[in-house]
Amino acid sequence: MSDLSIDEIPEPDADYEVIAELALTYNAYEQMGGFAYVAQLANEASHTWRATGSLPKHLDALRACLFFEQRRHRHFGDPPEGEALDYVQALLSAMRDTLKPER
Repeated sequence: MSDLSIDEIPEPDADYEVIAELALTYNAYEQMGGFAYVAQLANEASHTWRATGSLPKHLDALRACLFFEQRRHRHFGDPPEGEALDYVQALLSAMRDTLKPER
C-alpha cells in the first residue's frame, strides 16, 4: 500500500504542473514490474474509464495510471487537455476517495 495521505493529493482542478509533480512521486515502472505491465494497466484503465466511467479501486493502481499519464503527456510534449485532462482529474478524485476516512 502506498504511504500517501489525502493532504498530498491536489484537488482535481489544480494546475497540471502540481499534478505532474505528484505523479512522479510514484515510479510505477519500479513499483509494479516494468513498462509493459504499467502500460497495459494504464491503457486498460483509460479505455474502461472512457467506456464506463469506472476506475481501478486500489490506490497503487490509480497512482500507476497517473504516473503513466504524466509520462505519456511528457512524451507528447503537451499537458493533457479535454478528455485526457478529464481522465487525469478523475484519477485524482478516485485517489482522494480511496484515502477518505471511513465514517
